[in-house]
Amino acid sequence: MYKVDLPLDQSIENAVERRRSTETERKARIFNTRLRVMGLDVSALDQQVQKKKHQQNMEIQRDKAFDKLREYHDEALLQQDIDEKEKQDTLQAELTQYWATHQCVEDSRDADLKCGLKGAFSSTTPEGKLGPASMTLFQGEDIGEEQMRREQMKRTDRDLRAQKEDNERKHVGEKQREMIVNKELVLQDLRGVQLHALDEECKKATRIALDNYNHALTAERAERLKEQHRREEMEKRAEMQHTLTSDMMTECAEAAERELGGRRAARVLVDRWKGMSPEQLSAIHREREEQRQERERQRDAEKIQNAAWELQLLKQSRKAEEEDRRAEELRREKRIQTDHYNMQLAREQQEHQEFLNKKLYTNKPSKDYFHQFNTSSR
Repeated sequence: MYKVDLPLDQSIENAVERRRSTETERKARIFNTRLRVMGLDVSALDQQVQKKKHQQNMEIQRDKAFDKLREYHDEALLQQDIDEKEKQDTLQAELTQYWATHQCVEDSRDADLKCGLKGAFSSTTPEGKLGPASMTLFQGEDIGEEQMRREQMKRTDRDLRAQKEDNERKHVGEKQREMIVNKELVLQDLRGVQLHALDEECKKATRIALDNYNHALTAERAERLKEQHRREEMEKRAEMQHTLTSDMMTECAEAAERELGGRRAARVLVDRWKGMSPEQLSAIHREREEQRQERERQRDAEKIQNAAWELQLLKQSRKAEEEDRRAEELRREKRIQTDHYNMQLAREQQEHQEFLNKKLYTNKPSKDYFHQFNTSSR
């Protein structure tokens, strides 16, 4: 038999977890006094949303500014690292040159020990005249020196190879980091180029739409000017025709008192008018006298009406004062009755409270009694 890993049915556990989360949300909603009693403040929520959006926009702008500043700092640090590395390489080369020139092994004080007396300082005094203080080698002192030196050279060689490998790994890691940084910079440059291209396309489309709109406005303005010129030309021609055929040019004598028809008055030619007739003057005086008498009658009627209004206002003000006085008296009596009633209610409530505290409720409930409520949303 082969062991087969069948997938477990997670539907029951998912359903139980979903019911638990729903019950938790329902408890939070029901036991929230502010939401249950006061409701939602829509204007405050909208203001909070606007404030949150403004804060998010400010954060986005700040992040963009920080990104630009970070890129500038990264470039400055990369350039500083390159300069520092070049400086260290130059110093190392100069130091190596100085060691090779001024600090050779053959010029040291113990060159006779390291280089086998090759190039070391040699004394001209015979060995027979040298004392114990001039002895450099003793019998049995350097046994196994060659083996020790070979081991030391091997150990030095291993250390140098380990340092070289470590330096190579560091160099490879630095190259990889520089490659990643360069790739990020290239991607950022590509994104910038793409955004710039999209911006240029949007600007180009906007310019094309604006040019089309300006062409349409120009054509409409030209058509409107053409229509205006045509209308002005027609009006000028009509005016010329009217001037040529008017009574001023024809000098018609019957036009001095011509009826125009409708509700308009008779038209009079000023250059042929000789003044008003006696009948017209008497009609004007008669009309003016009638207007004066009518004006006097209106003034008398207005005086009588104003007097009646003043009398009515006086009666209304007296009546209103009387009603205010009666209403104030009724309010005072009602306030006195209310005070008596409230005092009676206070006494009854105090007596009932004393009855409840001293006679009815003698056993106070414990904390366990209150903790049994509001434990579930059902």
